[in-house]
Amino acid sequence: MNAALLTLAALPGWSAVVDALLLKEHNTRVVVLGVTCLGLAAGVAGTFLLLRKRSLTADALAHATLPGVALGFIVMVLAGGSGKSMPGLLVGAFVFGLLGMGWLMAIRRTTRLKDDAALGIVLSVTFGLGMALVKIAETTPGGSAAGLDRFIVGRAASMLEAEAIWLPVAAVVVTLVALLLFKELKLLCFDGAYGATQGWPTGLLDALLMGLVLAVTVIGLQSVGMLLVVALLIVPAAAARFWTQRLGVMVVVAGVIGMVSGYLGAIASALFANAPTGPIIVLLCSVMFGVSLVFGARRGVVVRVARHVRLARRIGRQHLLRALYEMHEGTDGVGHVSRSRLMRARSWSAGQLRRLMVRLVREGLIRRAADGSAALTEQGRVAARRYVRNHRLWEMYLIEHADIAPSHVDRDADAIEHVLGDAMIERLEQLLAQRFPQMALPASPHPIDFVDARETRPADVR
Repeated sequence: MNAALLTLAALPGWSAVVDALLLKEHNTRVVVLGVTCLGLAAGVAGTFLLLRKRSLTADALAHATLPGVALGFIVMVLAGGSGKSMPGLLVGAFVFGLLGMGWLMAIRRTTRLKDDAALGIVLSVTFGLGMALVKIAETTPGGSAAGLDRFIVGRAASMLEAEAIWLPVAAVVVTLVALLLFKELKLLCFDGAYGATQGWPTGLLDALLMGLVLAVTVIGLQSVGMLLVVALLIVPAAAARFWTQRLGVMVVVAGVIGMVSGYLGAIASALFANAPTGPIIVLLCSVMFGVSLVFGARRGVVVRVARHVRLARRIGRQHLLRALYEMHEGTDGVGHVSRSRLMRARSWSAGQLRRLMVRLVREGLIRRAADGSAALTEQGRVAARRYVRNHRLWEMYLIEHADIAPSHVDRDADAIEHVLGDAMIERLEQLLAQRFPQMALPASPHPIDFVDARETRPADVR
């Protein structure tokens, strides 16, 4: 074991790395081409599977192939062969995968069991049957069952050229089917019920999608094994989800992630003698998923945090301008307001209020006095009046159509007014014109804490 660890930890030379990257060795070319194409097919098929919310279906289908592999071995041995013919083993796996898929769909359609229960039944029963048949295969006279375990964990490094050639074929077939039926599969994933009402054969499309997944699962048994092929189907698609909202782009990104993971995993397996190809590929997929989770352009943690910070700043900006305007609304928003009154108005801390003021002073929307009080500039008064108008339009809408009490409407309006679209603003303005034809700015439906009119106006400090 220590020797194996030392061998794994030994760094390859630069020339070995270059030779592996350039695919100079024939065996390396075979393995890299095979698993790269497998990654492409898995990424494309897995995208639709993920959006269909059938991710664990791949796990059930993968386990359903094990009894087919064992039974295919037994049949070939009884027929006088060695039992090691790869086409025969894969045909057995595909047949039992179809049976497992049919059983799963029958449970879903004829019973009231949930999907998780149906998946658990098919997965456990087929895997148990597969393990029993593997034990029988080991005792079958006339054949050696050694090597059947590679279909459980995968052994890509032992792939022959005749076996690897099926992986590019499968990648081309899966990609072509996805392109030809892109519109139909998109409808199935996002609104299958609507498609069924429009006369689309959603049951047939669902079976076709499961067939694509089964094909990827079967051809991936040799390289990554039935336990890890599920990760290759799901992880690239899940990683791609963090980068885009468009299905077409997501399919491409998932395929690229699967291809890159397969390529780098096969290269790493070629450079490190004891590094298993399948687990390395899955680990690289997981690394790419982690990178996507953090830095994804659409749903990544960094982007979401930045979006939340920008929203919080915009909300604070609008609230401060509204408070300054409403506290001196009788004078059209002109007048200084002390820092203590502003802090009480929105329960701001001293630090939060200071940062908001600094930002608005920099934008030229407010001016600050030496004692820390603030007043609106002419530009700030225009912006504040617009925010107050939108806020009260929304309050009026809630009172009119949502039966919100005037004493509580301010809180409800605060929760949603910052995301009002142009269409809603236009509708609210139409409602204002109908109810108050002569009123440009509706009155507040609840009391506002006005500043004492005797408050002095100190000298401004920029």
